[in-house]
Amino acid sequence: MALQGPFVVVAERPAPEVVEALRTAGAFPIIETGWADAPAAFASVEPEGLVLAELCADGACFKALADQFKARDGAYIPVIARVRDDAAPLFPGALTIAASAPAERLVNRLASALRVRTLHSTVLRRIRTIAAHGERPPELPAGDPLDEASALLAGRGPSYPALSVAIGQHVGLVGALSVESAARALHVRSIDGVVIGDGFGPRIVEALLTVLADDVRFRDLPVVVLGGHPSFERFCEQLPNLERIAEPPGRLVERFLPFVRLHAFVERMRRMLTSLDAKGMIDPDTGLLAQDAFWRDFNRAVEDAEKRGVGLSVARFSFGASDRRSGLDAARLLSRLMRQVDFACREADNSIFAVFTETDLRAAHVVARRLASILKNTTMAADRKRMGVDAAVTLATLRPTDSVDSLIARVVGKAASA
Repeated sequence: MALQGPFVVVAERPAPEVVEALRTAGAFPIIETGWADAPAAFASVEPEGLVLAELCADGACFKALADQFKARDGAYIPVIARVRDDAAPLFPGALTIAASAPAERLVNRLASALRVRTLHSTVLRRIRTIAAHGERPPELPAGDPLDEASALLAGRGPSYPALSVAIGQHVGLVGALSVESAARALHVRSIDGVVIGDGFGPRIVEALLTVLADDVRFRDLPVVVLGGHPSFERFCEQLPNLERIAEPPGRLVERFLPFVRLHAFVERMRRMLTSLDAKGMIDPDTGLLAQDAFWRDFNRAVEDAEKRGVGLSVARFSFGASDRRSGLDAARLLSRLMRQVDFACREADNSIFAVFTETDLRAAHVVARRLASILKNTTMAADRKRMGVDAAVTLATLRPTDSVDSLIARVVGKAASA
C-alpha cells in the first residue's frame, strides 16, 4: 500500500536508508528531525506515523516527546522504533524493530500499523456522523485492550515454563505443545499474538509460520520466534509483525506486549464497526446481540415458531465464580461458534441466553452441550495461569402454552435447582 503522509522520522544523525525506503513506498511528506525538535515537529504536522530511527540519548527530549504523544487525542498514530540496546527504555506504545532489520521490513510494519489507524479513524468518523444526526451511537469499549487479550505460546522446550509465566502475568495464555494444537487454537478462538518457543525443529516452525502466512486473517498478527530458526526470513514479507528475539522472557514480553495490545485494540474496533453497521443491535464488547435487540428478536422468534408450528429452544450458559474477563471471553467464543440462525446475549451476571430457532429439545441438547464443552475447556479463567471455567447449561423448549416469560422462567428455574 502507498503510504499517505506526513511522517516524522526522528534521529540525531541522518537515516537515509529509512527515508529512502519510505519514499519508495510513496510516503510524502517526510519530516526529518532530531530529538530536541521532535515535539515541535510532531505538534506542527499531526503525522500519520512516527519513526524513531535512532535511540534517544537525552532523557529530557525523550520524555518531552513521550508526554506530548500520550496527551494527544484522536485516531491512533503508529510509532515504529528501531532498537539496539536491550537496556534502553522503550517509547510508550512503540512497535519495535531490530536496528539491523532491512528498512523495507520497517516500512511493512508501518503499513500494517497504518491499517489500524485507518480502522480507528473510520470508527470515530462513524460515531461523529451518528451523533450529528441526533442519534446515540454505541459507546466505545473502555479500559486497556491488553486486559482482554490472549496470546498463544507454542513450544515444548526448556524455556516454555518461564515464557508461560512471563506472558501469563499480563495476558490470557493459550498453551500448545504441538503445531496441530496451535493451529486448532488459532482457528477456534481470538488470538492477539503468537510466541513460538524452543523445542521445535525448523520444519515444525516453518509449518506453523506457513499456516499463519497463508491465511489473510493472521496477516497482521504479532508473531515472535525464539532464537535463530533459519526459516524466519522468508516469512517476513507476508507477516509484517514477525520478529525473532533471542532475549530473556521478561525482555521478550516487554517487546511483545505493545503488538498484542494493538491487535486486541483492532479486534475491539472491528466489533465496534459491526455494532455501528447494525445500528447498535450488536454489543461491541461481545459480538452478541445487545440486550434490547435480543429480547425484541426473542419475542418475534416465539411468535413465528407458534405461528408456523416449528421448534424453538432456549439455553442458559452460566459460569461459576466468573469475572468480567472470563465472561467476555466466553461470550466472544460463543459468537464465533453459534449457527447463523441462532442468536444470544450476555446478561449482567455474565450468564448467556442463547436461542436456537427451528430446533427441538433433543437437537438443542446436542448443540448446547457441544458449545458448553468448548466454553468449559477454552474460556480464559479469572486466574490467567490456567484455562477453563465451570460451564453449566440449562435448556427449555417452547410449548404451545408458553410465552417468552414462562419459557425463560423455566430455564432460570432449572438453573436455580441444579
